[in-house]
Amino acid sequence: MIVIENCAVATVDAARTEYSVGHVVIGDDGRITAVGAGRADAVDRSARLVDGTGCLATPGLVNAHHHLYQWVTRGLAQQSDLFGWLTTLYPVWAGLDAEMVNAAAAAGLGWLALSGCTTSTDHHYVFPPGGDDPLAAEIEAARLVGLRFQPCRGSMDLGRSAGGLPPDSLVERTEAALLATETAIDRYHDPSPGSMLRISVAPCSPFSVTSTLMRESAALARRRGVRLHTHLAETAEEEQYCRATHGCTPVEYAEQLGWLGDDVWLAHGVHLDDPALDRLAATGTAVAHCPSSNARLGAGTARVPELLAAGVPVGLGVDGAASQEAGQLGAELRQALYAARLRGGPAALTARQALALGTVGGAECLGRADEIGSLEVGKLADVALWRLDGLGHAGIDDPVAALVLGPPAPLALLLVGGRTVVEHAELRTADAETLAGQAARAHRRLLALAD
Repeated sequence: MIVIENCAVATVDAARTEYSVGHVVIGDDGRITAVGAGRADAVDRSARLVDGTGCLATPGLVNAHHHLYQWVTRGLAQQSDLFGWLTTLYPVWAGLDAEMVNAAAAAGLGWLALSGCTTSTDHHYVFPPGGDDPLAAEIEAARLVGLRFQPCRGSMDLGRSAGGLPPDSLVERTEAALLATETAIDRYHDPSPGSMLRISVAPCSPFSVTSTLMRESAALARRRGVRLHTHLAETAEEEQYCRATHGCTPVEYAEQLGWLGDDVWLAHGVHLDDPALDRLAATGTAVAHCPSSNARLGAGTARVPELLAAGVPVGLGVDGAASQEAGQLGAELRQALYAARLRGGPAALTARQALALGTVGGAECLGRADEIGSLEVGKLADVALWRLDGLGHAGIDDPVAALVLGPPAPLALLLVGGRTVVEHAELRTADAETLAGQAARAHRRLLALAD
């Protein structure tokens, strides 16, 4: 049993309950047994007591979109838009192997943990020929770091010679991609309550995937009871591509292929007109908002306030590390708020709405809001305890505002299912210096292959 006391608490439950001084109690089964004001009731004398004075307890953050393999190609194509960035990096990614993916994923997930993330997805769609299993490599990295993980088995089958963007050497045959996706579900997906590992199905994008693969992937996911993920409406160029190639908008194209529904979450959703927004709302389709990546690539600013007002579930993603080198989910709370206000003014998004995007919103994207994303009795004990009594946050009385508007807050404690992953701002499950060294060596080896 773990008892956290004397801290502010933002539960992010449906009522958005908060306590200026409260407690969170975690049972031996890794679930929350009590949340409330003041001190906890009498607890077992063997319980671990955590003094949260000067801290804010929130749900652990949920990362709704990422490409972990990109951690070893950060800092490249610095002035490119999405299509130019991809064209530059595809030949580099062609040299990836499982060892590099493992190093990239371990570093990226370790850094996510240090920024308050307890659950992350990943969208891996690059499978160079050679027999390696990069999906297994990143799953092993997640086990090492100790985060709850929901990787997506991605795919591309539309190469440049057929009118797509990726080089032909990096695409799979449609049938092979579908078989590998189902094999990943068979091998790794754990649908049980409290699962640490679930698989989703994720063809990459309209400009790298055939209509056949999109349709068949949706059918596969629904037959196997797993969620669907893809990129959609990220750039103006994608809109132009869909209109020229398919005679419709990206959202209209997705709907034709069976890709709208409450089992689907879409990355980005930057360029959505009113009819598209209405269709997402009507179908329960979720959106992973990636404000820093969208800014880095100059893609635009998603209509997050309008999406929320319409009832569309919206989560936060750091996105691929090569298009968002910071890779910190905690800092993305502020970026989401700033991006919304740049588009819609100072009342467009509140600090508490930003926190909800990064917690329960992400949980909704991943289909796990019944277990994670808020601090409630019976939910999994994925808890972030943020230190807000240092120099960087001094004088901000509202702890949620301090977390969202202030500088990145250090973690006093990060728990995943009650297990300590970060304590006193240090990763406890792996050695951070070792992870950094492995990622740096993988980066150098990959760039040497690309020369």
